[in-house]
Amino acid sequence: MDIKKVLEKGHSKPLTDKIVTYIGASQERFNTLMAIFLDGPYRITQRAAWPLSYCVMNHPFLIERHYPSVLKILVKPGIHDAVKRNIVRLLQFVTVPRQYQGKVIEACFELMDPKEPIAVRAFSMTVLGNLASEHPDLKKELKLVIEDQLPFGSAGYVARAKKVLKQLEK
Repeated sequence: MDIKKVLEKGHSKPLTDKIVTYIGASQERFNTLMAIFLDGPYRITQRAAWPLSYCVMNHPFLIERHYPSVLKILVKPGIHDAVKRNIVRLLQFVTVPRQYQGKVIEACFELMDPKEPIAVRAFSMTVLGNLASEHPDLKKELKLVIEDQLPFGSAGYVARAKKVLKQLEK
């Protein structure tokens, strides 16, 4: 399969599923998708983000050698919301290596900004909640940020916030 040609055709759940099924647990095929994601052009990067996150959700080990590249994109100014959303989504399903945790924590706190889309904030909240188990000092700060935004949150935000706040109590 020529992944880039499939991504050029459009952006849909069936196309995403086709790519995810094709990649499966193959590191080589995932590396190809990652190269397409990183190389663009911009529209292709945006379209590649969705299957990328699903591949990692199914097989978390696939992302291990790509943390530096993914984090570089995540903190890049002006990236499309879909790219941010899918990067932070995939970070929910992995154990972030210690050497990248600081960058992930910093990026996710920045993405908790109320100006960010709800999904980006919700996924960031979950990533931070997961990392708080290793960094208990994060619990208080994350709790403050969540509670500060709670009165203005959508139903989706409030539901995720309650789940993460419960996780932080443990």
